[in-house]
Amino acid sequence: MSIRIRSAFVPHDLKAPIAGAADGPLAGLSVVIKDMFDIVGERTGGGNPDWLAAQKPATANAAVVQKLLDAGATITGKTICDEFFYSVAGVNAHYGTPVNPRAPGRLPGGSSSGSASAAASDACDFAIGSDTGGSVRIPSSFCGLYGIRTTHGRVDVTGAMGMAHSFDAVGWLSNAPGVLRKVGPVLLGGTSTTAEVARLVILDDAFAEADAEVAALMKEALAAMAADLPAPTHQRIAPDSLDVWREAFRVVQSREIWSVYGDFVTRVKPKFGPGVAERFSAAATVTEEMAAQARVMQERARDRIRSIAQPGTLLVLPTSPAIAPLADAPNAVHESFRLRAMRMTCIAGLSGLPQISIPVGTIDGCPVGLSFIGWAGGDEALLDLAVRLARYCGMTDVTGR
Repeated sequence: MSIRIRSAFVPHDLKAPIAGAADGPLAGLSVVIKDMFDIVGERTGGGNPDWLAAQKPATANAAVVQKLLDAGATITGKTICDEFFYSVAGVNAHYGTPVNPRAPGRLPGGSSSGSASAAASDACDFAIGSDTGGSVRIPSSFCGLYGIRTTHGRVDVTGAMGMAHSFDAVGWLSNAPGVLRKVGPVLLGGTSTTAEVARLVILDDAFAEADAEVAALMKEALAAMAADLPAPTHQRIAPDSLDVWREAFRVVQSREIWSVYGDFVTRVKPKFGPGVAERFSAAATVTEEMAAQARVMQERARDRIRSIAQPGTLLVLPTSPAIAPLADAPNAVHESFRLRAMRMTCIAGLSGLPQISIPVGTIDGCPVGLSFIGWAGGDEALLDLAVRLARYCGMTDVTGR
């Protein structure tokens, strides 16, 4: 296996592939799993060696893992992620930063960085990740992949490490939109809401957050796709500013991740890489009162977004405000990007709505993604949309293989 592909996988990787059922909707397809989902006989590391050392081998597969195996998929590896999923950069100070095969020398995006790197390297047919604050969407954009963050609560997270339960969602990535769609019926549970796509709303304030060349490419892509989309309307999604929503998201996320890992961090004092240590230190200072105030804003944002994203309506925005930063850029550059990205990713996070990113082009050779946010339970419509729009994305194989 090449160094480029190898960089996607944890040192404690599977010793051999785990074959799925002999038949099923995913038979013949290979999948890699972000190192946050339990696999029988394996320890789950969450991107941090100290956490890994404290774990015992799992005695049951995570619900996602079991459903994939039952559907016939073969699991070929466990992928690197950012420590405790607390970043959108894709950097891991302990295991190394997975290579971005589509933009060498630049970040792969995180926290599902290894999953994105493996998919973009053709090391698998699809890759499983999670998305709390953009952890599938940003890697999809950076690595030129199709990727979906599902409606909050639609995919069973039993046996998966948590981060912030108010926002945690399972997602997956692939080079082929047909493969992406095939995974949907296997993993999606809960309530599906069927509606014909009849309304398209361009989020002007989200477009304003993006670099000028990114916004221009997104508008060009939408113009090219006009025959397959409703005529667009324009709206600002955040009545005050996206920064107000981003801050509410940050506070709630901080409180919830500290409630999950704070005791471990206090007792064990694990070694953290740059950025993660500072975020955990900040999370320790967030009180329940602060979080309660932020949850009021969260509910307001959720109500606002869902009032617009009714069944049949799609919200459109750039997946990322910029192309992938250079991997060796100073940490301050990575942190600055994270702040900008969270203004955009918090929209689906706060609302609990599904979002799909599709690769629509490159800037200076670096991939960029266009995103559609759907309505609650409209995940299937987004997966169908990705297949329908693939012909505008330079994809020649949209059949599912």
